[in-house]
Amino acid sequence: MLNLSPLFFTTVKDESCMHDELDLLPEHRDSIASARKDVRNCLRTGIPRVLNELGYTKEDIPQPRFFTQGSWAYKTLNSPAQRPQQADVDDGCYLPLSFVTQTKRPSTAASVFFNAAEEALKPLIDKNRWTLITDKPTCIRIVIGTYAHIDIPLYAIPDEEFATLRAAMESYGYDSLSKAMNIAERDVWTALPADKVLLAHRECNWMASDPRPVKEWFLGEVEAKGEQLRRVVRYLKAFRDWRWPSGGPTSILLMAAAAPLFEKRDRRDDLALLDVVATLPGRLRAGVNNPVEGSESLTARMGKAGVEEAAEAFEEFEKVLRGATDAGNPSQACIWMQASFDPRFPNEPNRVKFVSVAATIAAAPATTGPSELIGRTKAG
Repeated sequence: MLNLSPLFFTTVKDESCMHDELDLLPEHRDSIASARKDVRNCLRTGIPRVLNELGYTKEDIPQPRFFTQGSWAYKTLNSPAQRPQQADVDDGCYLPLSFVTQTKRPSTAASVFFNAAEEALKPLIDKNRWTLITDKPTCIRIVIGTYAHIDIPLYAIPDEEFATLRAAMESYGYDSLSKAMNIAERDVWTALPADKVLLAHRECNWMASDPRPVKEWFLGEVEAKGEQLRRVVRYLKAFRDWRWPSGGPTSILLMAAAAPLFEKRDRRDDLALLDVVATLPGRLRAGVNNPVEGSESLTARMGKAGVEEAAEAFEEFEKVLRGATDAGNPSQACIWMQASFDPRFPNEPNRVKFVSVAATIAAAPATTGPSELIGRTKAG
């Protein structure tokens, strides 16, 4: 049998692996981080300015705060595999509505805040020659290059809850609210009741929606099961991106489906991935729900035809991956892996190891061991 794991993941310096190849180019990551910072600063000053121009008094104007969510926060963001794919960075903008004290739901139309945020962003977008997309129902999208875009969902927090957040942040002892927000963001936002977060919707005005529980769920799964789970999710997403230039199973669906199927395999990412892929089709066909909201079906969004297409694709992938690990020819195994993923999987058969069946069995843990030491992700 073959051990393909060195080509999936390695910590050996100067040796390539698929995991590293999935990372954004350093210049792209720096560009995204810089753009996100500029967008935040622009909204902090721009939203109050625009709302003031619309006639709101200074006391009425919300001061936006931010919370990173999605793949950037989970550390599962892959670079695009092919066009028209782009790296997707989600940065939620939270608007405390101090002028809405008489009701739990904001009486001001969500469209006001979409318009204010978009108007505030226009100078920055024009300056950088970015593209503003305004047809997404739940967010503002800024395309910052062919490789990435930033999605900005807008959330509303009742005034009394924002006061609680402000007091909590000030308790950290920082001079400025923005500095406290950046450093203590995760702990402070976790204290906000989930039923108090409302998402602005272009068509439905406001809807209950809180991105924090999914983030906390996934980070908890990684903390309990180890970093290998995070890597396996990235491999699944890499297969998805190569198999479907657009569409396919969503990232949250792959995370929710894979987490309960995952078993740690000591230094064998190939077998850990195979374990998940072998049972993933059946799980997709049975239906996968949101891990933090059991009444929400993640597979229902795809429709029966879409679910079946995905299940069949992963069945075929399982055959290829199993064939590669069972093969006796490392060169052929690399060819198969590149066809199923993309050329980012290293074609270096000399680094593939021959192993016995006994060694393969031994890679599976007999008992649940301690989790790998990792730090919780802090959005910034």
